[in-house]
Amino acid sequence: MSKTIAFVGVGRMGANMARRLKDCGYSITAVYDSHRPIATALADELGCSAPEKLADVAAAADIIFTVVTNDESMRSIFFGPGDNLLKEPTGKTFINCATVSPGIHREVYEAAKNAGAHSLEASMASSISHAREGKLYLMMAGDESVYNDVLPVLEQMSVNRRFIGGPGRAAEVKALVNMVMNINTAGLAEGLGLAAALGHDLDMVREVFSQTGANSRVLETDSADMVAREHDCWFSAEHAAKDSGIAGSMAEGVGLNLPLNLATIAQYKKMVSLGLGGLDKSGIAELTFKGRHA
Repeated sequence: MSKTIAFVGVGRMGANMARRLKDCGYSITAVYDSHRPIATALADELGCSAPEKLADVAAAADIIFTVVTNDESMRSIFFGPGDNLLKEPTGKTFINCATVSPGIHREVYEAAKNAGAHSLEASMASSISHAREGKLYLMMAGDESVYNDVLPVLEQMSVNRRFIGGPGRAAEVKALVNMVMNINTAGLAEGLGLAAALGHDLDMVREVFSQTGANSRVLETDSADMVAREHDCWFSAEHAAKDSGIAGSMAEGVGLNLPLNLATIAQYKKMVSLGLGGLDKSGIAELTFKGRHA
């Protein structure tokens, strides 16, 4: 446990990842967030620093986890003028956990390599509670030797991992995961919405779905919330629109038409336009049940 660790982006996922590694005996030396009060509060909790400069975060640790929201944020922390993580990164390892485009992961990988550092993708397919409990599922990409070097840290954070390949490859697979998940969520919302409109008991319909070809992981995680209109956010509609959009851009790049994905993107963008983007993805049911927002 000799490697020191820092975090950039300490919202609910990043903060709980930091707490988990602290509990496992790792030295968390610095945390940073664009919303500074979040960083200072977590720094007080963990007993570490909260530098105002990204360069100081990189200087404070051997391994720097980044958990940011989109390509623009990723580009800012690594390539921002005046201050960024690549000022003096020699020997550092960056583990980038955000769901962003494969292209930005490749840009960061090449820039880090040219600066004498390492960059890995650690795409996550898990919830906030999994981050706190060390039960993440991680899709990894980059240099396999670097992955093996940091594996002891990753093992404390996750119940399973899959090394997928070179830079950008884990981001591609994560986009596919979220694309299929979002399509399934939209389909489930339409099925339950139609069942409700036909006057069926929705508990019965959900039980029948669970025993037939209509079964899915989102039936387990989202169906009760759709019926009860409880959409506390674990994975927001805004993020669903973004992530399915990443998959759409990938499809365009290889000349594929994905009509189900395009329809799903349109639904989640409609949620955003109605001011519902902060709801959990289960909130897509607000567009399919009669008498709601549709």
